[in-house]
Amino acid sequence: MTSEVGPSRGDRVPAPLLVLAGIVSVQFGGALAATLLPLVGAPGSVALRLFIGALIMLVVARPRWTGRSRRDWLAVSAYAAALGCMNLSFYGSLERLPIGVAVTIEFVGPLTLSAVLSRRPRDAIAVLAAAAGVLLISGALTTPWSELDLVGIGLALAAGGFWALYILTSGWTGARFERLDGLTIAMCLASVVIVPLGLMTAGSALFHPEALLKGLGIAILSSVLPYSFELLALRRLSPQVFGILLSLEPAAAALAGLLVLHQRLTPIQLVGMALVVSASVAVLTGRKVADNEPIAEV
Repeated sequence: MTSEVGPSRGDRVPAPLLVLAGIVSVQFGGALAATLLPLVGAPGSVALRLFIGALIMLVVARPRWTGRSRRDWLAVSAYAAALGCMNLSFYGSLERLPIGVAVTIEFVGPLTLSAVLSRRPRDAIAVLAAAAGVLLISGALTTPWSELDLVGIGLALAAGGFWALYILTSGWTGARFERLDGLTIAMCLASVVIVPLGLMTAGSALFHPEALLKGLGIAILSSVLPYSFELLALRRLSPQVFGILLSLEPAAAALAGLLVLHQRLTPIQLVGMALVVSASVAVLTGRKVADNEPIAEV
């Protein structure tokens, strides 16, 4: 039986504003993460992000662990798996690709989800346009095949698939858990698996003051703030409407990469990014969806 969800302060903030705030926060957190990767690698960076974020959320949210149904635990476990796998694959891509490129390729995941959910004939054209945009921004049309970072591109595509799963499982979890309980429990579950992996790969480097400080910043910018905002927003937004707002993710990533990492995209890559963003908007614009349309149940 679904848990009752009470009102919270977050429910008084317009859902689109919550999503936009999360977009800005997570992309600048991603840019900060790119500076941590050389110190502890992708598993270590994700371990710091999730572990510190989980500790903060445990203090802030103080979730209720008992009295949960089997369906509640299935929902939050799926959310935790999506959360962990999305972060691992995306951080792996950041080790090999500029953040604007990685996020644009990753964006194919939620775009495809939106296209499948809306089921309109013109969506097929939009998806093809997005695929063309990914080809442009990845450099596949201008760089010899042997010089392409296929591993980085593959990791970004995998992150996109887990991102789509994250959108769905976040909605299921938000519908079943009050306040931020579901997010906190999911972060704890993901940490149990990923922290040992981070310790095995990074070792004592995880405890270096610089790594810990950056891990704290990333945990707040990339986990605590955006996931909290998105979980609250997805209680009142359908995946389709959420996808429209996420269209700004690649542009925000490119801005964060420019300001924090001084990464500049070529004109061809900017055209590719524009194609992906336009395709996302085209998939969803005009579809009449109420803000309170329910998310699919587990």
